Amino acid sequence: MAVKFQFNKTSLAEMNKQLKVRTRALPTIKSKESALRLEVKRAKDMATEYVRQLDELSAQYDYMVALWGEFDPELLRVEDVRMSHKKIAGVAIPVLDQVIFAQKPYDIFSSPIWIADGVELLKRVARLGLEYEFHNRRTRLLDHARKKTTQKVNLYEKVQIPGYQDAILRIKRFLEDEENLSKSAQKIVKTRQESMEEGAV
Repeated sequence: MAVKFQFNKTSLAEMNKQLKVRTRALPTIKSKESALRLEVKRAKDMATEYVRQLDELSAQYDYMVALWGEFDPELLRVEDVRMSHKKIAGVAIPVLDQVIFAQKPYDIFSSPIWIADGVELLKRVARLGLEYEFHNRRTRLLDHARKKTTQKVNLYEKVQIPGYQDAILRIKRFLEDEENLSKSAQKIVKTRQESMEEGAV
């Protein structure tokens, strides 16, 4: 992207203003980028931890696999998921606040003992699964924001700031050349006038 400018003092002032804005903003954008990079890493680590916990949970209850055929799927369902948002480095991130389950009543005495364990297991698995999804979403949002911020840093560092610096240099040289030409022209005119006055006397 080439910076558009004119060879005059107004354009020079505008180029200086734009350069100052970008130079001042660059450290802030860089720190936002590094904060986002750190948050993306944390979110990925947390998602990996949730996968590990889910695997561990399923391994603990492998002995119940044969019994799940007897489990009534209508017994437990997720009724509502309550969430809020928080901002991390200017990015709104969904946060899982609460998972509300609707549990159908069952007779504790006539049902197998493992049903109570099965209900608790399903609640834990559902909660972990939802937390994993929230962290995946968080990772995607933060990573997208980080990429955009990295693009902006690169745009400022590699394109706009050097472009404005080049434009300022070119305008200054042009204005200096114009001033030197003007002074030279004035000297020539003055010399001619002096020689004409001497010739007239």
